[in-house]
Amino acid sequence: MKIDHSQPLEYGTHQNQMNILGFWIFLGAEIMLFGTLFASYFTLENGVGNGPSGADIFEITPVLMETIILLTSSFTIGLATHAMRINHKKATITFLAITLLLGLSFLSVEIYEFIHYYHVGATLQTSAFTAILLTTLGTHGAHVTFGLFWGLFILLQIKKRGFTPETTNKSFIFSLYWHFLDVVWIFIFSFIYLKGMM
Repeated sequence: MKIDHSQPLEYGTHQNQMNILGFWIFLGAEIMLFGTLFASYFTLENGVGNGPSGADIFEITPVLMETIILLTSSFTIGLATHAMRINHKKATITFLAITLLLGLSFLSVEIYEFIHYYHVGATLQTSAFTAILLTTLGTHGAHVTFGLFWGLFILLQIKKRGFTPETTNKSFIFSLYWHFLDVVWIFIFSFIYLKGMM
């Protein structure tokens, strides 16, 4: 395996470059998925029927907590990537672990939020609005949950094998995925929560 030392290790082989390109294409498909969910949400957001509206059920405190937690995790995954590029294994593992703990915290708040929605009568069966809201939030939450397991496996691989073309490539691709989830959350925060609270 020929390694190009003029580039960061995660780009160091032709296979690694193809992996990253392939992942960008995958993210394009993910954009289409969330784009469809957002389009459906904007179509159905006024279909509240006899159920509650966004203004009735949204609470600013948990939403702000989720936003701060996820944006902080975007910063820490960036620090993990930087530490990886300067060959600091301990710092990479630390920042990756912090990112995963923040992701877990985000999910905890989201679970609290779903329990709150259930108690105020906002379920998948309540109205078109609550159905598409919970589907959109649930899809994002499922992606975060998958990311936690994925990130944990990468952390364990780096701990065991150190920085190789494979582990750095996987770590970098994971960071792209995590940043993507943060960008999607900014759209959810802005166009679902803030708009719904007005």
